[in-house]
Amino acid sequence: MKSLRFISAEALVSNAQLARKSLSSVAHNLFPLLFKASYLLEQGEVIHDLVENWPLADFNIGKLLGTTVDYQEDISSRACCVCLESCLVGLRDYVLNCSSPYSKRLKVVDLTGIKDVEVQLCKCKKTLGRWARTELLSKLSFELLVEMQRLQFNPCIFDIAIDVLIDLFVTERNYELVVQALLMRCHCPLKIRCVAFRADSLTLRKLFYIIKLTDPSSLRKLEVVHNIRLEMEHLEVLFNNIHFPLLTSLTLPARAFNVQRFTAEDEPILMTIGEKMSQMTQLTELSLAFSTLTGKIRKLLSPLKTPLKLLDVSNCALNHADMAYLANSLHSNHLEVLDLSGHNVADLYPSTFFKLLSHCSYTLKMLILEECNIQDIHVNMLILGLIPCRKLQEFKFLGNPLSSRALKCLFNVFSDLPMLKYIEFPVPRDCYPNNVTYPIDDAYLSKFDHQKYESVSEELNNILLHANREDIKASTPLFGSYDAAIQETGNELGSYLLKSFKDTLENFNKALQEMN
Repeated sequence: MKSLRFISAEALVSNAQLARKSLSSVAHNLFPLLFKASYLLEQGEVIHDLVENWPLADFNIGKLLGTTVDYQEDISSRACCVCLESCLVGLRDYVLNCSSPYSKRLKVVDLTGIKDVEVQLCKCKKTLGRWARTELLSKLSFELLVEMQRLQFNPCIFDIAIDVLIDLFVTERNYELVVQALLMRCHCPLKIRCVAFRADSLTLRKLFYIIKLTDPSSLRKLEVVHNIRLEMEHLEVLFNNIHFPLLTSLTLPARAFNVQRFTAEDEPILMTIGEKMSQMTQLTELSLAFSTLTGKIRKLLSPLKTPLKLLDVSNCALNHADMAYLANSLHSNHLEVLDLSGHNVADLYPSTFFKLLSHCSYTLKMLILEECNIQDIHVNMLILGLIPCRKLQEFKFLGNPLSSRALKCLFNVFSDLPMLKYIEFPVPRDCYPNNVTYPIDDAYLSKFDHQKYESVSEELNNILLHANREDIKASTPLFGSYDAAIQETGNELGSYLLKSFKDTLENFNKALQEMN
């Protein structure tokens, strides 16, 4: 519902030429209102001028686009390229504009509130994702320094210092530009302050160097993913040399730990890493997907003094002892997000798994059990485990061999979970050929009876409708959930993988030649 004030603001900014001419006579407290109206209508020129002449001490894009008194809809998930580019260029020009009628009060710009989602509602349909925002801000910071050299006799510019809070995303392709911006931060009026840092497709040397430049003492979230060969011994070096006192979230790449090749010398390294993580007293989110941690989860997690709220141990080859530790640990009563995908939870350790589920039932908001070999015979047990989870908001269980009948039983239970909003369910087993084996290879994932699936899907949604649960969205994303970061840098990721494969082949051939 739009207030009369917001409707009036839309009417003004819809005429870009008039709005831009009128800014000098607009009251300071109306700038946030005009900004949201301009963003909604994708009036890039007006957005630029609003930011260039911003009269307030802070600019928090998440709050500006979120729920407001005049317009309740949250539009912070619109990572609109037109709007965000105009906003960032306007920020650069704010520094350079010495003829603005307003005094320079701006001290903090917070760009962390933008949400990158799959479906963009903006008219341009073009997004400026996290990677692109990182690149553009770095580029504009450098351009600003160059322009300041040209305007070196204008003293008002050199008195400006604005902290720009941003979630950086760095790959090989934008590495040099970001490093350049971070190195020159002390000289630039726009002070890039990294709140969250994501790195992909970098060498370890470059990774360690740029992490140091981000000011790790204030870093809240660190994601090292995919094409970074960070292994346990490298992680020990990183933690021994760089401290992360405010870190709340840590994501490590696949195979960061691999106990299958453990030696006696590796045990102290694992313990050291656990101790270093225990010094991160605010750490509440830990993602260890695709690390082999069989029998070692206690050594890694038991030193932690702060209970985890998010734990991703998908495809970590956990055994009964690991599951027993998790079920009885201090973390179990605080978990809000739990990912145990890739573990045969119902057959290998049913009692400990359901004990863990019972302990976290009062706090659990998201549960992911993909490719866990959950079959029809396990449905009653699963229902008993899910019923106490009254705060559950999302449940993802793709890749499990469940029949359409079993799914109908589950959906009848889902309708009774009051907070549930989102479900990812598998294609029913009876939609695939009889000879299919689980987990299903990617090449065969889409080779099912689509007509039968549509019929079953309609029945499942009808169960929710009849229970007055239209608020629950249920879907089957065959190849997994949408990942904005992969979507944005997928081409670079693929190129890096091909290069790594080529380098490996060349090294192998070289080794063979040396042997001969």
